[in-house]
Amino acid sequence: VQLQESGPGLVKPSQTLSLSCTVSGDSITTNSSYWTWIRHSPGKGLEWMGAIAYSGKTYVVPSLKSRTSISRDTSKNQSTLHLDSVTPEGTAVYYCARGPRRTTQECWGQGTQVTVSS
Repeated sequence: VQLQESGPGLVKPSQTLSLSCTVSGDSITTNSSYWTWIRHSPGKGLEWMGAIAYSGKTYVVPSLKSRTSISRDTSKNQSTLHLDSVTPEGTAVYYCARGPRRTTQECWGQGTQVTVSS
């Protein structure tokens, strides 16, 4: 299984960040698969942001729920993360990952650096 994150490397404060995760070697609808978004910043460490299940059900961490959505395009075998109203604290490396549960990751993408700056 390979996961590849893509999106803008630079976003201005207050804008919406949209990242995609393209999956190969597996289907995002595979039974009991969970497709997770995690970010890592020097100040906060690893932060689990949310996930979308094989069924399409989504989960988002409460602290980000008001401005985060996760969706999928099954025809493209992609998961997409949208984070509204970004701030400089959103500067991080963003990863997508696959696992058998939303809190367990077995396979990771290489990550994509996002910088929030004007």
